[in-house]
Amino acid sequence: MEASARPTYARGDRDDRRWSPAQIFCLVIGATLVLVGVLGFLAESKFDTSAGGDPGALDGENFIIFEVNGWHNVVHIASGLFLLALMRRHDSARLAALAFGAIYGVVTIIGLIDGHDVLGLFPVNPADNVLHILLTVAAFAAGLAPAGDRTRAATPRAT
Repeated sequence: MEASARPTYARGDRDDRRWSPAQIFCLVIGATLVLVGVLGFLAESKFDTSAGGDPGALDGENFIIFEVNGWHNVVHIASGLFLLALMRRHDSARLAALAFGAIYGVVTIIGLIDGHDVLGLFPVNPADNVLHILLTVAAFAAGLAPAGDRTRAATPRAT
């Protein structure tokens, strides 16, 4: 087929939009975090901190196997909304996944060193630390993964 004889496509006739790993990460993890954050308020809605008290005294309630309090729930909701807000385009989803991974990486390190809470605001337990490690690795993997071939062959429209 000569270059001048290439088929033309009407707008909307082909689907040249496939989701990148970063976009899928933002959608799945973002929606999950929002849901977990909202449901976490059923387990614990208090906004206790360890400020001014015993630094090891911050204690939340268990939501499944994870320790949460009001601040922890807000962080989950905010993180999820951030990912969902930036999921539409590969470039913004990639940036969101990498930023999320970096922030959760710091949270993971703080949680592993302290063992009880992060910055005196939200409690963590070993299950939280493992989840934070997994989320960090997944975020970096999704953010660094190539977008791949996001076009799909379409049949030419008869003119």
